[in-house]
Amino acid sequence: IQAGLYGVPKAQRRSMELLRAVHLEDKARAYSRTLSGGMKRRLMVAKAMVHSPPVLVLDEPTAGVDIELRQQLWAYVRTLNDQGVTVVLTTHYLEEAEQLCDRIAIINHGKLIANEPTRELVGKTQEKAVEVVVDRDILTLPANGCFQKIEAKGERTLVITYRKDRANAGEVLGAVQAAGFGIVDVSTREADLEDVFLSLTRAANAA
Repeated sequence: IQAGLYGVPKAQRRSMELLRAVHLEDKARAYSRTLSGGMKRRLMVAKAMVHSPPVLVLDEPTAGVDIELRQQLWAYVRTLNDQGVTVVLTTHYLEEAEQLCDRIAIINHGKLIANEPTRELVGKTQEKAVEVVVDRDILTLPANGCFQKIEAKGERTLVITYRKDRANAGEVLGAVQAAGFGIVDVSTREADLEDVFLSLTRAANAA
């Protein structure tokens, strides 16, 4: 029916191909009202592609979908993009935006506060976190010094957040040792889209 509404000739219709792409081929003869919420979302993606549009707008396509199905939808969106389809995606899942989008726009209370290539946007934040496993229980935190935040994660792990333009990992480890802790293990975490989102929205809300 959807293909007919768009005037797609019967010879060019690819209903089963699209249903297979969203893993719904076994529901080809089912009524849409009998499908689960996640299945309905996948069906909406398939319906949107029946006339092979050059631009596809997806509004929260994976909301309410389990992790496995979300990964399948992500793979299909990437395939469409590789085939030349421009995909405009709205989502509250920041991981999804970072994984799928070449360019990201952030809207805060109806106002556009960012619109940049993903890599440039994620690279804007100066914050970095170091996770340090120490050799004894943490009863008191090291002196804050020039760090953004120091917190305990469990009994023997410190998470220290700092700005890369004001401190470095060596100073972090030095502060931990100065507090009398022995260092057992160290891992670092670069900022991701969630960090950038929080930084930008907090700044916008404070203005």
